[in-house]
Amino acid sequence: MEDREGHLKKLDDNRYIVNRHGNMHVDGIIYLNEELLHVLGTDESIKQVENVACLPGIVGASMAMPDIHWGYGFPIGGVAAFDMETGVVSPGGVGYDINCGVRLLRSDLRLDEIREKVKDLIGHLYINIPSGVGSHRKDLRLTREEIKKVLKKGARWAVENGFGDQEDLEYIEDNGQIRGADPDCVSDKAYERGKDQLGTVGSGNHFVEIGYIKEVYDPDTAARFSIFKDQITVMIHTGSRGLGYQICDDYIKDMIKASEKYGIFLPDRQLCCAPIDSPEGKRYLSAMASAANYAFANRQLITHWVRETMEHTLKAGSKKLGLSIVYDVCHNIAKIERHRIMEKGKVREIEVCVHRKGATRSYPPDSDVLPERYKKTGQPVLIPGDMGRASYILCGTKKAMDETFGSTCHGAGRVMSRNQAIKASKGRSISKELEDRGIYVRAASKSTLVEEMPDAYKDVSKVVQVVHNAGISRLVAKIVPLGCIKG
Repeated sequence: MEDREGHLKKLDDNRYIVNRHGNMHVDGIIYLNEELLHVLGTDESIKQVENVACLPGIVGASMAMPDIHWGYGFPIGGVAAFDMETGVVSPGGVGYDINCGVRLLRSDLRLDEIREKVKDLIGHLYINIPSGVGSHRKDLRLTREEIKKVLKKGARWAVENGFGDQEDLEYIEDNGQIRGADPDCVSDKAYERGKDQLGTVGSGNHFVEIGYIKEVYDPDTAARFSIFKDQITVMIHTGSRGLGYQICDDYIKDMIKASEKYGIFLPDRQLCCAPIDSPEGKRYLSAMASAANYAFANRQLITHWVRETMEHTLKAGSKKLGLSIVYDVCHNIAKIERHRIMEKGKVREIEVCVHRKGATRSYPPDSDVLPERYKKTGQPVLIPGDMGRASYILCGTKKAMDETFGSTCHGAGRVMSRNQAIKASKGRSISKELEDRGIYVRAASKSTLVEEMPDAYKDVSKVVQVVHNAGISRLVAKIVPLGCIKG
């Protein structure tokens, strides 16, 4: 299949290429099979892949993962790396929910031990962990000076204040603290929006979900991850809340001016950007790191309250529950990393600024940044699906490092807008449909359940099959939901 200009061509069963043309500096590579390409329909996200390829200093290719769909500037599922000398950083390549990410907790519990207690457990989680638009905690009011410490230290701040232990930090990307954060680059309005939201789930597709391991595909890697069949898991999906949203909003305005100042050609104003090494670029990266650290702390606090809630509801001590972190990954981030690129027939290693927007890091075995426990397997890759089907645990690969700057997909990807989902759900009770399938859901509003109904998303099983078949991450296990709290 080709796009209307004839530039999209099939490379193999799991990849399509948009050949370089017009103002594109590099090709576009999209990880898709034919079925998922047809699912895109009239979605403009492939055009967005082309637009990203027009930005200065881009290296390799402008890429997108199989959960691709239309986003702000960059497609969601987009990956792009930029040379440090000539390249740019773009808020649209990170997204509004900075370091929206996923954390997976494993336990020592088995399905038959809690099957009859799931509904009660979901009810208690819903009470103890605030969710929904504008949700905040009444029991955690931080001063501005304390929030600054959160923005600098991330999950480390949470652990230092009694929310978890030192071992937790080992199993978080960047140990839960991205360097270079500068709280002084964060606006008063962002502080105001974030001051009461730490430890909350938020709205939209964010959740805390109880599930169990339905299938294990790679027993050796699963054992290294401390994963086994019928094991109870908890997945936490949330980000930097209103603080991160406001930082993105603030810096988009700055970047529109910076794009004009530096004479950067923009095929779409939403791609506004600044040179990485410019004052504007440096300020954005420092503010973005601050929001990312807020998100790490947010997931750490939620982890603490998940542990407390499960201990209380199941009347079991922490030793019996064995709730520990498998891993915690960022979705929306721009990071300075070292990668090998092919240039004029030669391979060279350089520093680049990798934008992952709705994409997950997928680092291979022996990577220096991974915990010792994962050196033989590669990084755990966590791919949540919708609340009615499944989620997946995969692991990173060398092929991802060679082809995608160590990146893979981040979820299922929407096939319906929220308005379309509302129309499609008329006359239906989504909560009743899920409960009939043994999945208990609590949400801050009925509209959230409707907007996030399973039909609104691609089948995540088909999405992860593409990245597995393409070799940019490898299937380890499948998680099936038992219940969740939604925003």
